[in-house]
Amino acid sequence: MNWDDLRVFLAVARRESLSAAARGLRIDPATVSRRIARLEEETGAALFAKSPQGYALTEAGARLMGHAVQAEAALLAGQAEVAGQGAQGLSGQIRIGAPDGVANFLLPDVCARILDDNPELEIQIVALPRLFNLSRREADMAVTVSAPTAGRLLVQKVSDYHLTLAATCGYLDRHPPIRSLDDLRGHRMVGYIPDMIFDKELDYLEEIGVDRVKLASNSVSVQYHWVAGGAGLGVLHDFSLPHHPDLCRILPDQTRLTRSFYLVRHQDDARLERLNRFAALLSERLRAEINRKEGLS
Repeated sequence: MNWDDLRVFLAVARRESLSAAARGLRIDPATVSRRIARLEEETGAALFAKSPQGYALTEAGARLMGHAVQAEAALLAGQAEVAGQGAQGLSGQIRIGAPDGVANFLLPDVCARILDDNPELEIQIVALPRLFNLSRREADMAVTVSAPTAGRLLVQKVSDYHLTLAATCGYLDRHPPIRSLDDLRGHRMVGYIPDMIFDKELDYLEEIGVDRVKLASNSVSVQYHWVAGGAGLGVLHDFSLPHHPDLCRILPDQTRLTRSFYLVRHQDDARLERLNRFAALLSERLRAEINRKEGLS
């Protein structure tokens, strides 16, 4: 079985699109289609089912996926060993999936500093307000806000972090005072779209007794900009507060919440020293960045 064909197969399986796979591989879609057809002819089975949503793996495709991922892992491990990456710097491409809070306010600085020490690395951050499918290799690793309990995954806790109800000092000067949680009823609330909360750990407002959101988005970044622009009150990450000097905490003794970040990888990657080293470095730097920014807020 040709590795180049398997590489194309993995790209289509992960992106669920011929055109997206072609862009990622930097080849034309017709070549991708020919490679998949050749692989299906060789295996004697249809590997994908096409639908309006894109290309989905068939049962035969899902079985091949596991073997293709193992082949890819073995190839990467071999490349790392030949390159002598034991005590030297890290190199190659690593993709991190993350919810947009950590992707906006923590990972940019952390990854830039890691790259300063490892100039041969290529780091990609995929910021999406949803869970990542590591079995389909949408990312090499993912930062999550809860620990997965199913699947062949390596899960390590990175750090606790905190969130607090906040608004701009300007907003608070223009609106009625907030002396208790009951006073929140007279204010415009910013938060998640209720039916698009992809993890129960993100249901912050319910925890402080707010049941109505006037400005809602599935994006932490949009919520942050609403609050920082003086549009209302919202629960913000403490590590995001230093990014806007006019933000003030509201009733911190009653509205401060504690959550945790986890770093999640596929179990098959435990053999890859390169990813092991990067995961350890990323966890250490994330933990330090959370402590630093929470100390500034």
